[in-house]
Parts: sequence; C-alpha cells; structure tokens
Amino acid sequence: MRRLMVFNISSVDGYIADANGDMSWARQQDKEWNEFTQGNAKGDGTMLFGRKTYDLMAGFWPTSTATAMMPEVAERMNSAKKVVFSRSMESAGWKNTTLVKTDPVETVRKMKAEAGEGMVIFGSGTLVAQLTGAGLIDEYQIAVMPVVLGGGKTMFEGLEEKVKLTLTKHRVFGNGSVLLHYEPTKA
Repeated sequence: MRRLMVFNISSVDGYIADANGDMSWARQQDKEWNEFTQGNAKGDGTMLFGRKTYDLMAGFWPTSTATAMMPEVAERMNSAKKVVFSRSMESAGWKNTTLVKTDPVETVRKMKAEAGEGMVIFGSGTLVAQLTGAGLIDEYQIAVMPVVLGGGKTMFEGLEEKVKLTLTKHRVFGNGSVLLHYEPTKA
C-alpha cells in the first residue's frame, strides 16, 4: 500500500496562502533551509496537486529562474510524476502530469491500494481537506514560518470533523521555522 503525505508551509496563524493567494512570504533563502529543501526534493514518488497549486508550480519550476535559484529542486519538480485534480482544466502541460477530472477521494483511494512509491501533496488546501476527511492521509509535514498573515487560506478549509494528530518528530531551523511531523492518532 502506498503512503500519502502532505508537505505544506504555514504561517504561525495557520495559513498556507495570504488573502490574495500569495505565498511569497514562504520563501526562505538561507543555507540551512535550502539544504533541507534540496534533500527533501531527492525523494521519489508521485506529487498530487489541486488546480490552483498546480498552476503556481507549473508556472515557476520549469523556468530558468527556478533552475538558477534551486537547480536540484527544479530538476526533481520537473521530472517527477504529477497528478492534478481539476474539473475545469482541459489539459495539463507540465511534464509528466496526469490530469484527473473525477472524484479525488476515490481516485486516491485506488492509487493508495496500488504498489509503488509514496505520494505527496503540496499546497492544495481543498484537496488536503477532502483527503483528510476521508482518512486517506498518513502523514502531515508542516513547516511553520515565523510570520503572521492575519488571514488567508488554510489547508483544512471545509473539513467537517475534527481530526486528532500525534506529533512524531520536529526540527527547529536557525531562521525560526519549525518543521512538525504529525500522523493521524490511532483510535
């Protein structure tokens, strides 16, 4: 069975994007964070996106700016298998992307039952909320940045029931960011 993980960057007040959808506040440009990001990008598996996050990622990672800033991460993002869930998109142009127009919950449930590498969701709050509500996420990695936005989008908007999590490990970075690893609490 394949594992499904969420990796998201959050403000201290719990937002993954500000009220305008901007995420520039999440970019960290220090050596320790960049080394962590490069190491994290070496993992295998399939990346899952909702349409909005996909559009942001597809608009950045294939560019020469991304390659100049973070060549290893850009190479991984561009070469990895990707799935975008969208009922409104007609096609997905980013290399190695499969467009899925059907129910994400049922599709991911089938994907998890297959043999293969794990899967990771970046951003994609609506998708995270849907899959969390269906009990399909095995791990949450949340990097909390030392910034307060005062409003925006959370990764759990629309979640209808409380989900208890257990902290499994954490890491504190010199820039004030904290990486928290959670798993759903077993009953």
